Amino acid sequence: MRKNDFSVLLLQPQDIKDVIEMGTAIDMVDQGYREAAEFPIINAPRRRVHSRQNVRVSNFPGGVDGLGIIGSLTRGEQVLPDATNQDYPYREHPVYLMWDSTTAELKCIMVGEITDKRVGFSSLMALRTAATSGVGFRYLARQNSKTAGILGTGGQALHKVLALQNERTIETYRVYSRNPDNRAKFCADMSNLVDAEFIPVETPRETITGQDVVICATSSNVPVFDGAWLEPGQHVVTVVGSNSALVKGGWVKKGRRENDDETVRRADIIVTNWRESIESERQAGIFDPLQEGIITWDKIFELGDVASGRVPGRTSDEQITYHANNNGTAAADLAIAQWVYNACKEMGRGLPLHLPRPGEQ
Repeated sequence: MRKNDFSVLLLQPQDIKDVIEMGTAIDMVDQGYREAAEFPIINAPRRRVHSRQNVRVSNFPGGVDGLGIIGSLTRGEQVLPDATNQDYPYREHPVYLMWDSTTAELKCIMVGEITDKRVGFSSLMALRTAATSGVGFRYLARQNSKTAGILGTGGQALHKVLALQNERTIETYRVYSRNPDNRAKFCADMSNLVDAEFIPVETPRETITGQDVVICATSSNVPVFDGAWLEPGQHVVTVVGSNSALVKGGWVKKGRRENDDETVRRADIIVTNWRESIESERQAGIFDPLQEGIITWDKIFELGDVASGRVPGRTSDEQITYHANNNGTAAADLAIAQWVYNACKEMGRGLPLHLPRPGEQ
């Protein structure tokens, strides 16, 4: 290594797969969103581009000033949507580019999925998405929540359970998916992982009635439950954020959504990760009701404002709270990645790339 060379750490999938657990991830995402509310220009909304052959690349630019990190996450995937569902035949490793937010030096290139060390890989971005829902659980679910309903039985659902269990002591989960075998297997697997009872149910309504928390974790393009079923005091979270390019490109006729209009009408407070994305991506679950006058913008807040205390969040046990986990942000992704980067350095993991200083090649 020459005198003026500097080292960038390359972290590969095998380096980062077993480093962090859900509780730490939630804490990091909490900090990321709080700081995003306090200094918003360090983050920007997700941007997506599409090829004619159904390949989509998503970019998440931003950072967390208090962690000394700025950069981006970029990932590519094939997307095959239809009228009711969305399929992903191929999803590539996400790539993190991490710069020092004080010096502008490139610190790390991280390639791969950051996973919860207890369960490993399940689905793309499952840890970050669930940790973001975990921040919502922290501030919006009733403190005495004991029961939860789950719509969906994939990797996103698994991680949502880990996140909720980190924030509340849930005793019983009611689980629904369209495939009876999937829900039975999910309940059996989760019973071995989490100290709670998992009950497969026959209808979506059974995941709503009498539950304190309602979790949607599906790949649906259409609403998966009726908002008229919701009860006072419940906290609801969805993960489908929609994407206007799918409509503009002719792949689907309407924007994706897991929630119906009645859900947003009945919710006492709606919290999103990023309000700007509702308009820029025409995220149908909230954008359409806004356009139709069913709700107004004064009902919608950002997760960072709730986490930072600027917005009170839940103020009574009778409120219906709704967290539209509408898209990822670098505030979450890079907060987690920075923690993993520091941990990997301490463990001696990764490959140093010795690069010449810019202009000295």
